[in-house]
Amino acid sequence: EHIRDMHFMLQKEVVWRMAAEPDSADYGRLSVMLQAQFRVEKLFIVPPGAFTPAPKVDSAIVRLTPLPADQVAWRDPERFASVVAQAFAMRRKTLRNNLKGLISAAAMEAIGIDPGCRAETLSVADFARLAAIEPNP
Repeated sequence: EHIRDMHFMLQKEVVWRMAAEPDSADYGRLSVMLQAQFRVEKLFIVPPGAFTPAPKVDSAIVRLTPLPADQVAWRDPERFASVVAQAFAMRRKTLRNNLKGLISAAAMEAIGIDPGCRAETLSVADFARLAAIEPNP
């Protein structure tokens, strides 16, 4: 009837990005978009020697477990995706600069998010709060 969980074998670095936490070098758009919908678990590494011919990279197994509908981070998936994409568009810029024209600095401050911080410092829940702000006219 519905998917209980999914398992994938991917390049190890991709799995690390999928499961990354805020404030880590691997945390980005992929992390936020997946963790907004799934519980992401790194299970184990598969060494190159497990394959013939052996690749030049490690692989890893990841489990994605869909979150219950009431725990999914967004009300409007398109708005959420747009805010996340824009926030990470230029990684070294602040939210104030990346979200200019989409969400005002005053609106960010009103929900307790510092417009001077960078996207990689925000949690998935923070992104959900940003996406819930009405767009600038």
